[in-house]
Parts: sequence; structure tokens; C-alpha cells
Amino acid sequence: MSSNGANEERRDANEGNSEGREECDRDRLIECLLLHGGQLPLYTFSRSQEGPNLLSKEPHESFLNKLLQRWEEKNDRGLFHHDIAACESKILPGEYGFIVRLIEGRDIKKRPTEYRMNKVLQPFDEKKFNFTKIAQAEVICRFEESDKNITNYVDAAPILAHDSVNIIAINVSPIGYGHILLIPRIFERLPQRMDRDSLLLSLHLAREAASPNFKIGYNSLGAFATINHLHFQAFHLPMLLSAEKASTECIATLRGGVKILRLLNYPVKGFVYEGGTNLQDLAYTVCNTCTFLEVNNQPYNMLISDSGKRIFVFLQCYAERQALGKVSQEILDTQVNPAAWEISGYLVMKRRKDYEEASEQNICGFFAEVSLSDKFEELQESVVQALKR
Repeated sequence: MSSNGANEERRDANEGNSEGREECDRDRLIECLLLHGGQLPLYTFSRSQEGPNLLSKEPHESFLNKLLQRWEEKNDRGLFHHDIAACESKILPGEYGFIVRLIEGRDIKKRPTEYRMNKVLQPFDEKKFNFTKIAQAEVICRFEESDKNITNYVDAAPILAHDSVNIIAINVSPIGYGHILLIPRIFERLPQRMDRDSLLLSLHLAREAASPNFKIGYNSLGAFATINHLHFQAFHLPMLLSAEKASTECIATLRGGVKILRLLNYPVKGFVYEGGTNLQDLAYTVCNTCTFLEVNNQPYNMLISDSGKRIFVFLQCYAERQALGKVSQEILDTQVNPAAWEISGYLVMKRRKDYEEASEQNICGFFAEVSLSDKFEELQESVVQALKR
């Protein structure tokens, strides 16, 4: 980080009341805002737009433009570990059109996983890193439902003790343009476990962005979530991911009109959810799926696509195979972890050798180690039956 960027970060950390300033100077934590009466930019959304035609409404770009503008301001201040614009990328020839990006050394700069990989549900641990410890300079804005049923943005709004405080912050190790984190109810210190309100919040984020280029991802524990503090990720990519182009077949239609589909001819097994009369219907069904998987200790990754119209849930077993010594050393040496972006078809390479030698055949071989293929049919039937109850 440049000295100017560091100085600006320190000045941001000193905003708010003078009481407790010494503590904020030392830690520069977002939590200081709550303790000492600070302010943050605030975007409020309205649920009133929801209805039978919600998912086909005309898009608007204002929220996304504001979000990306503030992300670029953070980038100009040198708050990121690397310049993502300078990182090479390419589309591989072949059936799937996988995208690969070279970010050398990201495995060193990125925060390491601090949790067991064999348990999807683990309690929140205050002693380990969590998002209440991020610098205030990393925060883009709060993202809250309006209590006046209006959509609005203000540059500074106070944080009250009873506020839920949903935070949008930069990912300091970005894998793409506009890479951000959505942290629901940050001060409740929720573990990385799906709940309906948080999933619904992420769907509102997708709706407000109103662009098919804005992708939202989620990783469960055991599926390469590195921090056990509830969060989603998102970034802007002006093209379809490989998974978004995959063919599907409908396997069930539930009450409320939500359809469950399965991916066809894609290297990683998974479900796609779409339809419903409103966002609540979709969030309810997908969250129930996630709960079923979590209770059964099945790791999964999620991609929220097409402004919230489609949700992909991928089932994987890579960490289990890794622990059993069933993954080849050649694959392990690449240090590519199959999280939501990778499984969706956007793979980050940490070594130039792997970037230059990347091919569709190699990536499909990697995904063969990832996908829950043997047990998928049985699990599919269990998921559908659970959702029909």
C-alpha cells in the first residue's frame, strides 16, 4: 500500500466521536463506528417492486454505477493487494469457454483458511479473523431495506445501536473488476451458514445491480469459504460464465412456481433454481436446500445469476478427496481451490506455468476430482423430497 493510501486509511479510521479515538487508531476496525457513533454511506432499497413481474422488470444501472465508482476510488487509494487490471486473462478454446486469470502469489497474499475442511457447520470463533476487524476504509456502503419504502443513497448516515448493519466492502484480494463482499448483519457475528434473510438480501443486491454482468457467489465451509463469518462475494464480468451457458432439465416444480433444474453435460454436478412469484419464494426454496445440505454435512457452492433470476447450487467433494489422499500431487501443486467462481468457470491461476498450460481438458480433469458424481442421483432425490414436504 502506498504511504498516501495508508494515511487516508488512518484518517478514515479517526472519523466519528473523539471518545475512544485511541482504540480506533490502533485497530482501525469497522466496529469502532458502532461503538463511537460514526457514519457510513447508505443505500436503501424498497421491496415494493416485488410482484409477479419482478424478475422481468427493466434493468436500471444507477446502483451498480455507484458501487463500481466507489470500488474504483478504493482501488485508486491503493487498498488492494494487487492491481486486477494488470492481471492477464484469457478464454480457453473448447466447448465450455472457461476463463482463466493469472494472479501470481495470490495464495500467499490471501488470508489462509482457519477452519476445518471436513465440517460444513462450525460455530463462530471470535478469536479468529472476522469482518468486524476490517478497516473502515474497506467499506463501500451499508445496504439496507428502506423503512420508508423508497430507494435512496446518501453519502453519510449515522449507525444506531439497533440497526442491522449490512455491509458492502471491498475484497482486498480481488479476482475481478468490482470484487466486493456482502456481509449481512455484520455485528451479529453469524457463522458461514445460510439463512433465508441473508439469502434474500443477496437477491436484493442482485436485483438492485440489475445487470447480468454482476455475479454473486457463496461458498460453504468445506467448499473453500476461508472465513467463518457469514458473507457473499460479487464482481462484475461482462460475459457469461461457463455454468450460466450450460443446458438444464427441470426435475420438479414446487409451490409458488419455483422450478428445480439439474445441470446437464457440465463437469460439476448441481442444481439450478428459477421462477416463483417473488424473491421470497426463490429464497425460501434455495435456503431450504442449503439447510438440507448443511445438516447432512455436504459442502456446496452457489452462483446467483441474471439479476437474481437464477441460482446455481453446486455439490462438491474435493476437500474430502484431498484429505483421503485421492487428489494427484500435480493438481495440488496448482493451489487452485474449487470455490464458487472456479466451479462456475472462472479460474484463478497463481503460477504462470499453470496459466500458460491451462486447457479445457486439464480443467475438466480437475473438475472430475471436485464434482460429487457418485452420490448425486441419490442426493438429488433426497433434496427434491425434502423440498416437497
